[in-house]
Amino acid sequence: TYNTKMKSNIIELKIIRVLKDYFNSTSLQLINESHKHNVPEGSESHFKLILVSDTFENMTLVKRHQEVYKALGEVMNEIHALSMHLYDLKEFKANPEIIDSPDCVN
Repeated sequence: TYNTKMKSNIIELKIIRVLKDYFNSTSLQLINESHKHNVPEGSESHFKLILVSDTFENMTLVKRHQEVYKALGEVMNEIHALSMHLYDLKEFKANPEIIDSPDCVN
């Protein structure tokens, strides 16, 4: 599933496309959280990623993050922050709770 509650923009679509192509995901949600930060309206700078893929089975959290960075490559240069919640299917089924991101403190 794809979360498109906010207007989809170029960087958001690029991230989704790259990760969809790289990971055999059960669920992929990308949420543009830029509005929670001190950035111009319509910015694409802060994202939350919730990705469920059996690719992550038996991987440490650090290795999972490295795989996402590897997949995104140069796309990472286009964003400021990426909060990642990465699970294999068994983990996600056992605990699907995702922590809300805090608003930016100016």
